[in-house]
Amino acid sequence: MKTMLMRASMLAVLFSGVISAQDTTTSMRDYLAPEKASRNVFEDPKGASPEFDGVKVSVGGDFALQFQSLDHSTEAPSLGTVGTTTTPNTLQVMGSDFNLPTANLDLNAYLAKGVKMHLRTYLSARHHNEAWVKGGYIQIDDLDFIKEGFAANIMKHARVKVGMDEINYGDYHFRRSDNAETINNPFVGNFIMDNFSTEAFGEGYLFYNNFIGMVGISNGKLNQTAVKGTNWNSPSVYAKLGFDKQISEDLRVRLTGSFIQTNGLSTGGYLYSADRAGGRYYYVLLTQNDLMGTNNYATGRFNPGFKKMKAFQVNPFVKYQGLEFFGAYEYVTGNKASGLTERPTDGDYTQLAAELLYRFGNKEQFYFGGRYNSISGQDDDVSAERKIDRFNIAGGWFMTKNILAKVEYVNQKYNNDPVWGATSALRGGKFNGLMFEATIGF
Repeated sequence: MKTMLMRASMLAVLFSGVISAQDTTTSMRDYLAPEKASRNVFEDPKGASPEFDGVKVSVGGDFALQFQSLDHSTEAPSLGTVGTTTTPNTLQVMGSDFNLPTANLDLNAYLAKGVKMHLRTYLSARHHNEAWVKGGYIQIDDLDFIKEGFAANIMKHARVKVGMDEINYGDYHFRRSDNAETINNPFVGNFIMDNFSTEAFGEGYLFYNNFIGMVGISNGKLNQTAVKGTNWNSPSVYAKLGFDKQISEDLRVRLTGSFIQTNGLSTGGYLYSADRAGGRYYYVLLTQNDLMGTNNYATGRFNPGFKKMKAFQVNPFVKYQGLEFFGAYEYVTGNKASGLTERPTDGDYTQLAAELLYRFGNKEQFYFGGRYNSISGQDDDVSAERKIDRFNIAGGWFMTKNILAKVEYVNQKYNNDPVWGATSALRGGKFNGLMFEATIGF
């Protein structure tokens, strides 16, 4: 933590000159912000670009802290032994206390008319307590930097986005917690199959009469290298089609469908495992053999383990006055690999999620609601099905537009089947309890 604070201080001094010159108008700040201050913003809305009169830089950040009070248990018949001794390998004893605080640093710049840059650094995370870059991108909404008015009729509806950052598969990644950026997530945890990956990508967008279309391509890699190694490296392709309209002052309707195909067995397997920040439910269903959880940062999540896969996701969103619904149906099928050898161990999994919230108060600063999330499926080389169910109840208070306090009750259960492993704590495992989270984002 000391190292993190020293680095944050150095960055603050480094950028103090540009901060004093940054634009403070609401329109420019909102345009530069990677996550809008208003809720339920998905892709950046397409509109007229702010006029350019010089480079503008905006520095932002996110901070999050949880107080965790969870219990866990398992129906596994035996958890084996600790090391080479005969000591029973029991579940770790859970208590009630604070988790490690997390922090992000955001740098955003307006480089030309309709051209903005975003860079996010994780200053502290569950899996990395040192500062490291999550990713960034350049978004181009105008081509005036080539020539004033160049392709203006096309760019009125088009956008190009390139970078090394999270790819735009599905709508949930706009609502999930991104390390310390949790202000857009009404709950504390993310989905069980957390569809989120940071890869080198290029995306093209078309906005027309409340419709949105997107096609993208990435190299399928989380860690970048020019070493080919084998012939298994292949790009991933993905697309999204949707409709989003404010039908009346009280009613907004959005519906999108997304598809992704990863094509390599040595790349492309990161769609459900790329979030190296870590899961929010710390140390659940870990045993004494897990070294107090230091070797498992994704507790509470599930990764089907496919390398070469096809997945699609449908996301409905409806908001009527203070009542808000967000849903997800996701299906993924794929192939696993042992080393670089393709095996016929295809399988498939289905994820369902539904969130229902009621926002109230004169500025909708309060909310209350629930979420149901489940996954089910199996690998073709086993006959048994894996199944996980999670139910959440949560409430929150936006003390200001930048400060959110929330409380959540979570209950997650795994089916009791040897498919998880004869002595795995996940076999018939469950955890439940309360989570409190406070977050600041600006």
